[in-house]
Amino acid sequence: MGDKVKEHPGAAGRAMAADHPASVRNVVLVGHSGSGKTTLVEALALTAGAVNRAGRVEDGGTVSDYDDIEHRQQRSVQLSLVPVEWNGFKINILDTPGYADFVGELRAGLRAADAALFVVSASDGVDGSTRMVWEECAAVGMPRAIVVTHLEAARADFAEMTRVCAEAFGADDPDAVLPLYTPLYGPQGPDGHAPVTGLVGLLTQKLFDYSTGERKESEPGPDQLPDIEETRNRLIEGIISESEDETLMDRYLGGEQIDLKTLIEDLERAVARGAFFPVLAAAPAADGARQGLGTVELLELVTGGFPTPFEHPTPGVTTIDGRPREIKPCDTGGPLVAEVVKTASDPYVGRVSLVRVFSGTLRPDETVHVSGHGLADRGHEDHDVDEKVGALSTPFGKQQRPVTHVIAGDLACVAKLGRAETGDTLSGKDDPLLMEPWEMPDPLLPLAIEAHSKADEDKLSQGLSRLVAEDPTMRLEQNQDTHQVVLWCLGEAHADVALERLRSRYGVQVDVVPHRVSLRETFAGKSGGRGRHVKQSGGHGQFAICEIEVEPLPGGSGIEFVDKVVGGAVPRQFIPSVEKGIRAQAVKGVAAGYQLVDVRVTLLDGKAHSVDSSDAAFQTAGALALREAAADAKIHLLEPVAEVSVLVGDDYVGAVMSDLSGRRGRVLGTEQTSGGRTLIKAEVPEFEIGRYAVDLRSLSHGTARFSRSYARHEPMPPQIAERIREQAKEAS
Repeated sequence: MGDKVKEHPGAAGRAMAADHPASVRNVVLVGHSGSGKTTLVEALALTAGAVNRAGRVEDGGTVSDYDDIEHRQQRSVQLSLVPVEWNGFKINILDTPGYADFVGELRAGLRAADAALFVVSASDGVDGSTRMVWEECAAVGMPRAIVVTHLEAARADFAEMTRVCAEAFGADDPDAVLPLYTPLYGPQGPDGHAPVTGLVGLLTQKLFDYSTGERKESEPGPDQLPDIEETRNRLIEGIISESEDETLMDRYLGGEQIDLKTLIEDLERAVARGAFFPVLAAAPAADGARQGLGTVELLELVTGGFPTPFEHPTPGVTTIDGRPREIKPCDTGGPLVAEVVKTASDPYVGRVSLVRVFSGTLRPDETVHVSGHGLADRGHEDHDVDEKVGALSTPFGKQQRPVTHVIAGDLACVAKLGRAETGDTLSGKDDPLLMEPWEMPDPLLPLAIEAHSKADEDKLSQGLSRLVAEDPTMRLEQNQDTHQVVLWCLGEAHADVALERLRSRYGVQVDVVPHRVSLRETFAGKSGGRGRHVKQSGGHGQFAICEIEVEPLPGGSGIEFVDKVVGGAVPRQFIPSVEKGIRAQAVKGVAAGYQLVDVRVTLLDGKAHSVDSSDAAFQTAGALALREAAADAKIHLLEPVAEVSVLVGDDYVGAVMSDLSGRRGRVLGTEQTSGGRTLIKAEVPEFEIGRYAVDLRSLSHGTARFSRSYARHEPMPPQIAERIREQAKEAS
């Protein structure tokens, strides 16, 4: 195979290491849950000879279950890599989760890949979240193709699904979304359904019959040619319209027959630069069959039409101190620049990092620099550390096969990088660099947890740090106001997986407790208080008296202390003690146990004793004075208000705005955006949006996104405040 793929001995059909980037193709599979991505991966692996029968991996006479239930469940919620070899090319297939909660794994797959294969079920169609991912790919010009699955469904209609895809994905140019192959149907069954038995190649005008489990080529009959010709002409026009040869369309319209080689070359160029999006069909192999329908055609498209890693622009690279660094795309001899796109913990080998190499060559046992920055707000510490690379391997199912090196453009697993986290950069220890991070969704569903037992408490901190190291879409918060440990997740399924990983991987059992919102207290009007702390118990006693006045201040003012004592009623050395006691009591609260804010406390008068007065006594008196002032005043409970921005399809604007109003929200305005969407801006109490990430997804069928930021604290409605005060009394 020359400079293409070197195989591991005894691993026929399984790509192990590539020696040149031109022989590598990195493709990510995208689609909603149930669209058939994982089944398609297995079908491609079977056709490429990477497995000897559907769902199994065999090596040296040993068989491991590739499709056991636990492993398939893990793969359904995380990014997985399946490398195969086809015609001398190594294809790294990245299978992504279809659940919206695991969009972080999807984004990692998009970062590591050079092209995307959108998997669409003929029975389910195109959902809103898949359209949103398509738009993300379009924004960066990523080449894409579409695969229609589930053609065996009773009401499956390939032609209709192609039209739906053109409508959903070809907003700017529907003629850029066209089929390369159309299904070949067998005889109708008793239920009137005709099974798909093969494909019609529109450009080659050949029939490919898969009915026997082997792909067989034949010529179409005279009765089939008219239908083929009509669809073929539209395809040719679509390809020519995207051709870089501007004379080609004129020649075609003038009646010239464009030769097949020119059409295929133009098609491949248009696909590679993200200007044309072919639609194909695929189905898994039947029991005992060697090839699934359409899998050969897909592998040929990936190797011939998808771009090489040379065509993938290297993300922005800087030095550790932020100076831009120019890196040639996919230079195997250049400085090492690689990125950790996924981190997992293996019970036997420890931490395993899935790495995409963008420049240079990665080798085992060399020392590299590991840089991680920019995720401090999610519980990740910035770090710069040198680490020795462990074994390099390529995964397949639950197995890891060793490789001797990983060149620019390829992916592999790296063992024993103890400090490396998802999103980190690996570079030369003498030339440390940092890659610009990819965009990660903000986790907006809070999960408050407590250790189940003392033994769990001892292991909780380490377990949580490992959990967030694997998943940068999760944020760890140690809330200083509520004293809760909070995991911020993307949704309920994301939260469930996090709890299960804590239990099964790190042996930490936790209890989920109600998430508390950081409330505040403030005075509604002026009030006065007298703090008297006088005790005599033999020897030195305690004597301190102070009188204060408390008045409210505008929001955000904090606690202001003013000294207006005259005549030395409170000795100068004890005035700071009074302030210290007042501030300590303010932190504890004066009504329902929440921090007091936005008041001015004025010390007016007091008394002291030459022997029994002390710092501690005046601290106590200050606290007592503040509590007495609160007892005679109306206290407002302040709740945090978030500024919320919701991007939603126009069809759901009314429902979303009505829902926000029902959450005591104030809509500030709306703004029309591209793609038939509206941006709604509102202010909503945080009490009302704890589960908004889940509720909004349900309300918009997964098509809306929202962000939130703290705006201010403001008084909550009296009836809600009273209920919270009663709960605080019961708890105490």
